[in-house]
Amino acid sequence: MRHARRRVVRRVTRLAAAAGLLLGGAMVARAAGADQPPAAPPGRPGDTGAALVARLGTTRTAGTWIGADGRAVVAVTDGAAARQVRRAGAEARTVAHSMDELKSATAALRSAPRVPGTAWAVDYRTNRVVVRADRTVSAGDWSRLSEVAHRIGGFVHMERTKGVFATRLNGARPILSAGGRCSAGFNVTDGRSDFILTAGHCGPAGASWFAGDLGGRPLGTTVDSAFPGSDFSLVRYSGGTAGAGADVVAVGGGKGVRITGAADPAVGQRVFRSGSTSGLRDGRVTALDATVNYPEGTVTGLVETTVCAEPGDSGGPLFAEGIALGVTSGGNGDCTTGGTTFFQPVTKALSALGVRLVRAAGAPGGGARAGSSSPALPPGAAATGTVRALPARLTDVRNVGPGLLVVAGSLVALVATRYLRAERDRRAYRRRYSATWS
Repeated sequence: MRHARRRVVRRVTRLAAAAGLLLGGAMVARAAGADQPPAAPPGRPGDTGAALVARLGTTRTAGTWIGADGRAVVAVTDGAAARQVRRAGAEARTVAHSMDELKSATAALRSAPRVPGTAWAVDYRTNRVVVRADRTVSAGDWSRLSEVAHRIGGFVHMERTKGVFATRLNGARPILSAGGRCSAGFNVTDGRSDFILTAGHCGPAGASWFAGDLGGRPLGTTVDSAFPGSDFSLVRYSGGTAGAGADVVAVGGGKGVRITGAADPAVGQRVFRSGSTSGLRDGRVTALDATVNYPEGTVTGLVETTVCAEPGDSGGPLFAEGIALGVTSGGNGDCTTGGTTFFQPVTKALSALGVRLVRAAGAPGGGARAGSSSPALPPGAAATGTVRALPARLTDVRNVGPGLLVVAGSLVALVATRYLRAERDRRAYRRRYSATWS
């Protein structure tokens, strides 16, 4: 009976030790992986798609967007590319035309005779180029443009749109000049002076500006402007500095949003726009690198959105989650019936002008000096974090200590039960040997 109890105790001890090894191993593994990112890369879903497109190239992909479920979707042209996309945690959509083919189509449209009142962009979701014409385009111009589209291929889609494609001159804060009313975009600096980044069509270099909400006091002078082609300009403050709250864009009602960086948007991303006429509005990005033929000239490389805008909203800021994305260029429709609005990407404007966003003292993630820079970030850079190396996590006693203690205790229990059993066997052998030879 006593021997049976001993066997039961030994078996229970060994089972407990084995369970302890498994539990301790799981605790160590969990602590070691605590700082690792999830299977899908960190940051916005659009960032994952952009990285995949950059890696696979434009001959094997045809754009990326954020799906209805929040995942990144990448259009690909072959099965191998689709497998790579799925392994990265994104959704693959196989399409017939690569980005190279789609860009070749937009280049052919640009080389055709210019028709004011038209716009086009690559629609990543449908894998085609969509050409829109407003009500000012004559039947003859529509017919000639349709012939150009037909020669390019069946993936160029023509459609009529309501309203008129026009700049939004005459938000954010209103700024006035002899040419009309616009909206202040973002405050920027070159390290010596502060400026307002706004739309280029708001006024040429040398235009004087006045504060529309501060009694018409002198605000500054346009020192650089690009329009058409692009659509951005730089207004130098009369006093040289932007003053308090330089890192905040006004959204109406005495409220504002602090801007902490700049990036390029992703198709499908929800975005917000502020303007001195229509206030704060939101919508989604529908296309990138869009071309618009305004009456004043053609502008390329724009962001196309479903956000509405009205006259006077020009130059107002486009942003999302505190990240500057663009300044209002133009579009069609209004905020009653809706419409399409185009934006000048802020990263391209900052690079071309040699300036950076102003960040006020003590801003999150920034330096303590007013006017310090907020760098232009590649897609997703604002959302990524630091991942510690595996050796550092394994040697961090605070993280894996409890698991290691459980493992060590279980090993000691196993060794002890084995040693005690061996010792008992030796003693029994000695007794039996002595009894035999005596």
